[in-house]
Amino acid sequence: MAEPSWQETIRIRLVERNAKQTAFASIIEQYRRLAQQTKLLKERNASLLKAVGSVRPNPSSSTVYIPGTAGPGEDNPVRAAYITSLESQISSLRDELASVYKTQGQNAQRLLAMNETLREKEELSRIDSENLRKTRDEIAHLRRKVDQHNEIMAEKDRTAQVLHDEINTLQLELGQIEERNQVLVKDNAKLLQRWLDDKQAQANRMNEANDFYEDMRSRHQAVINWQGEAQPQNAPVGAASGTTMTSQTGNGVREGEGKMVATAAGQRPPPETRQDQSPNG
Repeated sequence: MAEPSWQETIRIRLVERNAKQTAFASIIEQYRRLAQQTKLLKERNASLLKAVGSVRPNPSSSTVYIPGTAGPGEDNPVRAAYITSLESQISSLRDELASVYKTQGQNAQRLLAMNETLREKEELSRIDSENLRKTRDEIAHLRRKVDQHNEIMAEKDRTAQVLHDEINTLQLELGQIEERNQVLVKDNAKLLQRWLDDKQAQANRMNEANDFYEDMRSRHQAVINWQGEAQPQNAPVGAASGTTMTSQTGNGVREGEGKMVATAAGQRPPPETRQDQSPNG
């Protein structure tokens, strides 16, 4: 246990001193009253002794005054002293009664002031109690709101966790889809390049076929021209006329040219060409 501080030590010592000083307060008060009574009695005795000393001698030569022996006109000093003592007691009692009345009035004023203060304190206590009740109600309401907010935040945290998991899943799916798209884009690019290469090869073959056809056509024309120049000299007239009749058609193309060209010279038939085919196939 920690040692008390110096303020606590001083307070404890003051309390012990007050307890020691007030331990004999009642005895001291009784002795004070006894001293006052003793003083009063001593004063009364002194006044009585003074009165006895001033008494005149008795006619029967006695040295002490006997009460009741004086005449009706003579004054009794003992009685006068006793009356004076009683009057002084009455005066002191009146002063004490006046002080008591004064103290009672002061106590009544203090009682009224304390009652007023008590009423004010009770009113303040009532106001504080009402404020305390309202504060407790507000605290309870705020605690309920805090609990509700905590529940809402917990629900939001759970929802956020679910959404986060869904987002992660969707991101994984999106990554897989993007990978598949990249693979498909590459495959499409390869297929398109292969298709373009195939169409280019077809166009090249068509161009070669057209060049071959033009070459064969020019050679066939040359053979026909050579036959036409050599036939009038070596062949009969009928044969020449037959050759001349079958030389050309109305559109300037020889008949049978598309099927067989210059078979006598050892040439092969030309490939058929498609006029509606584009250079890219």
